[in-house]
Amino acid sequence: MQTAIPFLLNMMTLISILLIVAMGLAIIFGLMNVINLAHGEFITIGAFILVAVQGMGGSFWLALLVAPVIGYGIGLVLEKSLIARVYQSPLHAILVTWGLSLIIQQVLVLTFGAAPQRVSGPFPGAVDIFGSQYPSYRLFLIGFALAAFAATVLLMKKTAFGLDLRASIQSSEMAAVMGVDANKINARAFALGAALAALAGVLLAPLTAVTAYMGINYLARSFFVVLVGGAGSVAGVAAGSGIIGGLETFLSYQLPATVAQALVLVLAIVILRFRPNGILPA
Repeated sequence: MQTAIPFLLNMMTLISILLIVAMGLAIIFGLMNVINLAHGEFITIGAFILVAVQGMGGSFWLALLVAPVIGYGIGLVLEKSLIARVYQSPLHAILVTWGLSLIIQQVLVLTFGAAPQRVSGPFPGAVDIFGSQYPSYRLFLIGFALAAFAATVLLMKKTAFGLDLRASIQSSEMAAVMGVDANKINARAFALGAALAALAGVLLAPLTAVTAYMGINYLARSFFVVLVGGAGSVAGVAAGSGIIGGLETFLSYQLPATVAQALVLVLAIVILRFRPNGILPA
């Protein structure tokens, strides 16, 4: 029991992180078919917002509120100025977002320096769970990430924006015939994906050293979560996060972390070979 509980909670921590990171990517990739190589940098932006807020004497909670707003604003500006121009050319979209990721990394290095930054979470210490000590902050992260995912699902299911977005994901041409403004939906969807990534960055920051390149570690995982689960599918994101996060946590207990991650990606490729549209496609 004392080893099973930390194992299960570590698994839930990684699944929760992937859930909120991949949700934003699923919206962008599922709707616009844009391979956004800068998605990881929005995670980094969120983490550095926490660095900046705490550096000025602010709290974790303030950063948690501010980061998605700033992420949304940056995403909206970038979509209008760059991404909207390359929708019809997937290759150009890859090049633009890759270049954008490099620019964001260097801007962060110039602003905050190359040295790793450390931030603190709101809940120090650990909680006793059936005789096992587990960090309080990780429990908070699991609960908050699941709540944020549920709120995003409600946004998708219960609002006019969510209805238009889901209609556009299923058939952009039909949605346009029904009066959906594709340009407006694309801009808001890209910005929402950026906001969710920035929120994930704040949640991740207390668990790791914050550097300008930290988002790269989650980019490939996020894409595999979306592809394995099913692009544009909310249920698919949950399924993909469970598979990728669960397998990686399990294998990490048996193997070095880099080997475990490589095996997870190989298994994801095998799944895609037999389920090219994902487990639960939209």
